[in-house]
Amino acid sequence: MTYTIALLAGDGIGPEIIASTQQVLDQACADQGIRLTYKNVTIGLDALAATGSTFPKEFPKALEDCHGIILGPVSHNAYPPRDQGGQNPSGELRKTLDLYANLRPARSRAGIPPKANKPLDLIIVRENTEGFYADRNMASGPAEHMVTADVAIALRRITRDACMRIAHQAFALADQRRRRVTAVHKANVMRMTCGLFLECCRAVAADYPDVEYEEQLVDAMCALLVRAPEAHDVIVTTNMFGDILSDLASELSGSLGLAASLNAGTDKAMAQAQHGSAPDLAGLDVANPSALIGSSAMLMDWMASRHGDPRFHTIAANIDHALERVLTDPAKRTKDLGGSLGTQAFTAAVLAAL
Repeated sequence: MTYTIALLAGDGIGPEIIASTQQVLDQACADQGIRLTYKNVTIGLDALAATGSTFPKEFPKALEDCHGIILGPVSHNAYPPRDQGGQNPSGELRKTLDLYANLRPARSRAGIPPKANKPLDLIIVRENTEGFYADRNMASGPAEHMVTADVAIALRRITRDACMRIAHQAFALADQRRRRVTAVHKANVMRMTCGLFLECCRAVAADYPDVEYEEQLVDAMCALLVRAPEAHDVIVTTNMFGDILSDLASELSGSLGLAASLNAGTDKAMAQAQHGSAPDLAGLDVANPSALIGSSAMLMDWMASRHGDPRFHTIAANIDHALERVLTDPAKRTKDLGGSLGTQAFTAAVLAAL
């Protein structure tokens, strides 16, 4: 069977790290007898110049026959207002394709000292479709309103269905890891919305008696990630808290430049590095592709389960081992990690390790 992967290069360094990721996937899949085909879909600033929109309305249809999606970073802060064609492709895809679970691992790499001075091996399971994210929680449009020229209001949406399914995702994942879940909230202030989230987490915890369950306030969780990161396994939380905590955890583990992530739904999944588009580095052959390569490995793992093909588990493991092997050698790292290699040379090192 041939599998189709959609490639969305995005902005800034996106095209360069997408190209690196494609090379690694091609070799890792060929080693297992799997052939990938690719569908290149233009989004972001290039799409804006060509069509007047960063997220053309026919775009989601182009993804219907794809088995997986890889999204490069986007410069959404540089986009025009929404009514002038500026839509964040990342947020729109999470909403349109119902990619409800954002999985963000933070794991120390050999030879790269963790900034927390302690090793990390945890994963943040972030609800991806509602919460404080105003671009995706109202059917009528963004949930931010200018009441007067001096008063702005944003609405937070929390639903039982979204909380239940993200909690199930977290506990199922913990059951395969070290069997500990921490639910992060702010229920001492947001009693109704965080209260509903915790109610759902407690209900799901009852279905997993072998998984240890605890709750932490989000501010306390920030301190605990610095003080005792090794104590945590799976952290489940709402959208904005998960976004903030995952950047903290990834930087503590070594570097945001290594931070992989996967946006997963029932039928589709999208690999996406946690970091931004770094437009000042575009075209200079200095970008670190590790995070997107690692994200593609997560996509391969998801495809193994979704499409019943265990070869993808092997592909994911081989990519991760190759990254680990290269990153362990200081001479083979990119400049942001203290090495001297450019994007293409680093990619060649990963291919050799494979």
